[in-house]
Amino acid sequence: MVILGTVVNGVAIIAGSLIGTISSKIPERMKTTIMQGLALVIVVIGLQMAMKSEQFLIVIGSLVLGGMLGEYWNLEGKLGKVGKWIERKTGATAEGSVAQAFVTATLVYVVGAMAILGALDSGLRNDHSILYTKSLIDGFTAIIFTATLGYGVLFSAFPVMIYQGLIALFASQINRFVPQVLLDAFITEITSAGGIMILAIGLNLLGIIKIRVANFLPALLVAAGLVTLVHLAPSLF
Repeated sequence: MVILGTVVNGVAIIAGSLIGTISSKIPERMKTTIMQGLALVIVVIGLQMAMKSEQFLIVIGSLVLGGMLGEYWNLEGKLGKVGKWIERKTGATAEGSVAQAFVTATLVYVVGAMAILGALDSGLRNDHSILYTKSLIDGFTAIIFTATLGYGVLFSAFPVMIYQGLIALFASQINRFVPQVLLDAFITEITSAGGIMILAIGLNLLGIIKIRVANFLPALLVAAGLVTLVHLAPSLF
């Protein structure tokens, strides 16, 4: 089953969130320190991913064009509305807490390279090892996120499963019409663009700046389109 790794990943996030809810009585000062440490790790991971690009102009173009599309579609606002809807349905007492936890966790789990690579491996080779590894990481991260941000993290499991599941299903057919060299280029440049978004999430968590990271999500699709154009350019001209 091509979506097995995705399902395991979603279950791991839910399980981690439930454990984190039990651990939510951590003192505020300790929560702050833990979250700052986690944010610093996210920044470093983002930097490492961002440096993988082999054609940084593609990354720049994808972030500029993707950011414009994201602002036009107001993806951050729409994701926030989903979080607010969850708040109302769950009767959250601290306004904004569930929405913030949901949006932050969703972005961290979706934008990472392992989400794309793992889902592609599941679809192309029916190999779920990357997503199993990601499940362990996401499960432990969910414990910390939930303990510091709140139980809204639990609901991030659902967009993660939808996103990774669609990639896995698409990947099961992709090798019929996308050559391996182009697929490798996709992964490299999408990973780099995603790394910059991960870096932005870390900066948001540190409170250094407020970046509407969700509005950059179309950059992942734009990067794939630009890579395709570069790949096809020699044959077109």
